[in-house]
Amino acid sequence: MPSANGGGPGRAILYARVSTDEQARSGYSLAQQMEALRDYAAREGYEVMEEVSDPGQSGASMERPGMDRVRDLVAAGGVAVVLAQDRDRFAREPAYHYLLRREFEERGTAIRAMNDRGDGSPEGELTDGILDQLAKFERAKTAERTRRGKQRKVREGKIVASRAAFGFDYNAARDGYVVSPEQMGVVRRIFRMAGVERTTIYAIRRHLEEAGLTTPSGKPKWDASFVRGLLLNDLYKPHTFEEIRRIVSPGVAARLDPGARYGVWWSGRRSFERKRVSRDGPDGRQYKFEYKVKERPPEDRIGVPVPDPGIPREWVDAARATVRGNRRPANAGRREWELSGGILRCAECNRAMSARSHSKPKRDYFYYCCSAGASDKPHICTVSKNHRAEDLEARTWEAASEILKDPGRLRAGLDEMIERERSGGGRGDPAAEARTWADRLAEVGRKRDGYLDLAADGIVGRAELRAKLAALEETRETAERELDALRRRTERLEGIERDRDGLIETYAALVPEAIDALGSEERHRVYKMMGLKALLGADGALELSGDVIGFPKNGISSS
Repeated sequence: MPSANGGGPGRAILYARVSTDEQARSGYSLAQQMEALRDYAAREGYEVMEEVSDPGQSGASMERPGMDRVRDLVAAGGVAVVLAQDRDRFAREPAYHYLLRREFEERGTAIRAMNDRGDGSPEGELTDGILDQLAKFERAKTAERTRRGKQRKVREGKIVASRAAFGFDYNAARDGYVVSPEQMGVVRRIFRMAGVERTTIYAIRRHLEEAGLTTPSGKPKWDASFVRGLLLNDLYKPHTFEEIRRIVSPGVAARLDPGARYGVWWSGRRSFERKRVSRDGPDGRQYKFEYKVKERPPEDRIGVPVPDPGIPREWVDAARATVRGNRRPANAGRREWELSGGILRCAECNRAMSARSHSKPKRDYFYYCCSAGASDKPHICTVSKNHRAEDLEARTWEAASEILKDPGRLRAGLDEMIERERSGGGRGDPAAEARTWADRLAEVGRKRDGYLDLAADGIVGRAELRAKLAALEETRETAERELDALRRRTERLEGIERDRDGLIETYAALVPEAIDALGSEERHRVYKMMGLKALLGADGALELSGDVIGFPKNGISSS
């Protein structure tokens, strides 16, 4: 290889890089690269100015501490050449390699690799460029083959993941899940707290930590986003065989038990983008990764059935509803706000009321106000008045506690609501309706088979067959749609009954004095179990309603 400056070898920077943390920790690859570079520099007569390494850094990004150091040294001048063992140590992308070469050439510095094929001439550069593009193409093909291999395994009903999900272990072949009883016990506990007891995510996290339970990675501190993701994960939602059959191949479905229930592990549920960035700060340049996560549409995912986690479906649905409406009770002004988290809403715009505090020398004042009106957004809401928090919370608790203090009234009100929901405005018994639509589906299947037999015998023509099958398909879709609506209605009924039992079991046994003594956080939890919604008018009129129990409209209709 010729010298870089044409007048003698000159000063050189040796650059080495590895991209994996394992290589970075062992140091073997870095040491091997540096040793080869030192031998080469000595053989060519270069004076080594500095050795720079980038441990655990990807060549797909230019944001690397070691490469930034090399660029700074080159910019300072006096560097004849930057040496690396292979061209892809500088950068994986040919475009990045080109940018570095042009940048270094402007400072009179060459960029060289021990595996360069060219001689520095235009023809040689063309040769290196073509080979770089071929190497990039080969890497892309390898990645594509790997991706297709994983997809093939997933379509065969096999799980392809580096670590088993919480609550599961790998089977002996490490291509499927088995339930881990100990971990799944914690998962069920989380779903019960969220779905049955209507506990907030932050309260669940605190409970787990106080109970001394550790995270999947063995840490004592639980992350709220992990708990939220667990509650929304289809792994823990029991699916019927019919639901699973729609998302897996016929070969996978044939291996399943039609009478069993299954969770779903999704391959390709999210797409991840990772970008290396650097920012200058008071302690120098800092390097970090920025991530973008996108949910892929269902048609771009592949589902794999996993063993039933043993969590009731109604718990899962109720927990997800809790997550959707879950907002942490505000603690503005260092107090617990009983009606925050979406319970108290503006009667004009239906937005959640926000908590505000105002401090004066002798005391603090606490208010609720419409988040839109208080922000001077008249096109959304014109209500800007502040309402005293103590007054609103006292009026709300007075109405709710009266129901809790009367077990007979509590049970009667809940039973009345359940019966009203069951009757569904005259729609009839959900179980009887479900049987009717199921019979209708079975009839569609029998007719379809009959039409196909008639077509096979030549009794029915092709055009007539298509018309009859189209009509049957429309009937089938209607029946499945109605069955799905009935299922949701049944699950809502079960959720209301569950909340009824939870309220009665937890609070009906308390004496009135104990109910009055409940703290703000416990009152907030009661409201969540009741599914309480409070609408606040501009004049202070307060109207309550609940998913679990109805409140008389004239109960606290005004201040």
